[in-house]
Amino acid sequence: MSKKRKNISRRAFIGGAVATGAVLTQSCAIIPSHVWGRGPNFVSPNDKLNIAVIGAGGRGFDDTKGVASENIVALCDVDQRRAARAFRANPRAKRFTDFRRMLDKETGIDAVIIATPDHTHAVATAAAIHRGLHVYTEKPLTHTIHEARTLRKLAARYNIVSQMGNQGTANDGLRQAVEVVQSGGIGDVTEVHVWTNRPIWPQAIERPGESADAPSTMDWDLWLSVAPERPYHKSYAPFNWRGWKDFGTGALGDMACHTANMAFMALDLHKTYPTSIEARTGERFEETYPEWSVIRYEFPARGKMPALSYYWYDGGK
Repeated sequence: MSKKRKNISRRAFIGGAVATGAVLTQSCAIIPSHVWGRGPNFVSPNDKLNIAVIGAGGRGFDDTKGVASENIVALCDVDQRRAARAFRANPRAKRFTDFRRMLDKETGIDAVIIATPDHTHAVATAAAIHRGLHVYTEKPLTHTIHEARTLRKLAARYNIVSQMGNQGTANDGLRQAVEVVQSGGIGDVTEVHVWTNRPIWPQAIERPGESADAPSTMDWDLWLSVAPERPYHKSYAPFNWRGWKDFGTGALGDMACHTANMAFMALDLHKTYPTSIEARTGERFEETYPEWSVIRYEFPARGKMPALSYYWYDGGK
């Protein structure tokens, strides 16, 4: 895992603050903006992050546009057709199919965006962290709770900057709502109700009996990654993997990170565990999530906040 990397103080991955001090390295020096012949607000190439993207063809395409002011140095996707627009938008970026080869070969990377299907979030994020790279990982952060706890420990161990792609939490509206609740603006909260229109993909189905050849532009084995081997089928990729237990996290995992987080933050629910959980669902299937669910969580009191019942609804219920 060891490698030589530029020892350049760059802008913090999340905060955007410019690190102080000029550091000379074997390959590059920090050059003042006036040397470039630009004004005081000009950001030299030395002050930009070198960013790589894993999963550049899906959600990663929009994530990449969000950091277009930085240096996009490498793009990785197991499906070259889906990644074509990202390649066109970033012609100078090197192209990869296997993120492991990208991380090993591109030694000048500072930060990585991970926007793959859920089942590969943890393995790709861990690979970047082990190399000391800052990470932005799309939601949901991981496929399992164990993976999330493992990444938390790794981020602390390697002292990297990390963020999960939860766009709502990054907006002022959610934070203002948290402040209203915590100020007592609506009084004591004893019930919370949260719902989503998901799933908008097939669930409550059996594995398809027939198989087909993967598109010529896709490396199906790399797409499967850590998931058990199975033949390619359009029921899995590029979008419907969300309903399959081996690949996605269903409606709850896909959307609760957006819609449940305000109440969790405002009511300190992240500081405790529920004392009981009761779930009602549609018909259960071995490999896919139910068509609908209604889940009730009972949370104990948190300081001056009373105990509460937390209800989740999906699938039109």
